[in-house]
Amino acid sequence: MKATLTSRDGQKVPSVTFPIRVNGEWQKVTSEALFKDKTVVLFALPGAFTPTCSSTHLPRFVELAATFKANGVDSVICLSVNDPFVMETWQAAQHAQGIDFLPDGNGEFSAAMGLLVDKSDIGLGKRSWRYSMLVRNGLIEKMFIEPQEPGDPFKVSDADTMLRYVNPKAIAPPRVTLFTKPGCPHCARARRLLTEKGLRFEEIELGSHGVSYSSLQAVSGRGTTPQVYIDGQHIGGADELTVWLAK
Repeated sequence: MKATLTSRDGQKVPSVTFPIRVNGEWQKVTSEALFKDKTVVLFALPGAFTPTCSSTHLPRFVELAATFKANGVDSVICLSVNDPFVMETWQAAQHAQGIDFLPDGNGEFSAAMGLLVDKSDIGLGKRSWRYSMLVRNGLIEKMFIEPQEPGDPFKVSDADTMLRYVNPKAIAPPRVTLFTKPGCPHCARARRLLTEKGLRFEEIELGSHGVSYSSLQAVSGRGTTPQVYIDGQHIGGADELTVWLAK
């Protein structure tokens, strides 16, 4: 089956019942329960644990989840044609707070959207095409559908594009990366400073996943921890972070 990639702006979301797992028990949730009397951002992607989905698409929606809600969005939903067990495990692995994971295990919702595609050539079977949409009270207001190109295009369904549509004046939180090492008291101080300011941060710990002092030296030009980057700008260590936060 090939997706038509036709926008459904102005139409109602499909009426589908989703089998889900809640606290280890099977339950069913309907489209009506998810979208009625709510403003919802839904983004759909090809599969849990797949590269772009795990490294870029989902993480940025997680970073901006609170910003969406501060700008009138009641819930942010991640949908994929995966079973509930896989979606639950992926959510835990990604530490994806603030996002509701919706398993479209049978592909019924994706098919009704006209966006169920056949990826059997790479062993994935039927999957959702990548897109995002804003839904108000069950009515699709705006869709951002990736272009029909080979591979897995990721150009318009990102979180920042959706946020700009929801509110062009919305201010996204800074993106913070913190390089640390186990047992470092200065690293602990940097964590505390960022947490006290309510800033989410990505922590990269030396000795984990192949990250070494040579990696830190190559990135920051320094071999000491912590090292902090905010929106791509190298801030420095905990002392420099204190100064930056005081501005």
